[in-house]
Amino acid sequence: MTRSTFAVAMTALVCFSGFDSPSLTAQDQPVVQRAVEPAEPGLLIDDVDPDNPAIAKQKVEIPKEITKWEDDIAKLEKLDAQSSDPPGAILFIGSSSVRRWTTIDEDMAPYLPIRRGYGGARYRDLAHFATRLIRPHDYRAIVMFVANDVSGGDNDATVDQIEGWVDSILDVAQQHSPGKPVFIIEITPAPKRWSVYAKIRQVNDRLREICLTRPDTYFIETAEHYLDRHNQPVMRFFDDDRLHLSDEGYDLWSKLIRRKLDDVFRDLALNDQEAADLSAQHTGS
Repeated sequence: MTRSTFAVAMTALVCFSGFDSPSLTAQDQPVVQRAVEPAEPGLLIDDVDPDNPAIAKQKVEIPKEITKWEDDIAKLEKLDAQSSDPPGAILFIGSSSVRRWTTIDEDMAPYLPIRRGYGGARYRDLAHFATRLIRPHDYRAIVMFVANDVSGGDNDATVDQIEGWVDSILDVAQQHSPGKPVFIIEITPAPKRWSVYAKIRQVNDRLREICLTRPDTYFIETAEHYLDRHNQPVMRFFDDDRLHLSDEGYDLWSKLIRRKLDDVFRDLALNDQEAADLSAQHTGS
């Protein structure tokens, strides 16, 4: 079974398990795309092109754990309508660490960021809203950070569920802008969630694996930089809530992100130059 086929199956079976909302009938359950187009697995009906005849048109009920973010997404869409993307922009999407990063413009210079984070985003709802967050933008790359699917609560997602949702988000991005890089930032070892960090580490391992096996997808390692020599979180890197980054934490984060972007874009430029040189040699022979 291919990763894409697996993502379809996993998303269809478990994408909405564990929610508090009442059980839905088979007719009411959220519909995912059937494997009509293998390149488009696991997309919710609400997220795909309504003009695509391959998608079943069916009224669906979206759980409240996802619809509660509708106002936040609408505000981001309004922001999209009021602004234009700078050429070569880097689109940042994800949870509150992105939303709270008010110094992102200066921290990420000379890169030109577009900041589209919201509340306590999880991969499960980001997968649902991916089309609305990604398609309005013309970007050089996407940087994604989500850290709330495992928090020690009863509704924590499994690693396999998270993989299915991440695959769906990557599908949206790579269908919208084929060949454009997508960077996934490692989940930081926040002191507030240290008791479940063993499971968070498993999620990070799976995210790293996804990046190693999908084209144009890159993993940004950060976690070890937020731990001391005793393998404990460095408190000065975190805010008073022991969950979000402090100013010093953001400063370190931006350096790690910029370093990875620099490395990848440099390699891509070298590959393009090598391809151009080979083409020129072939033309001249």
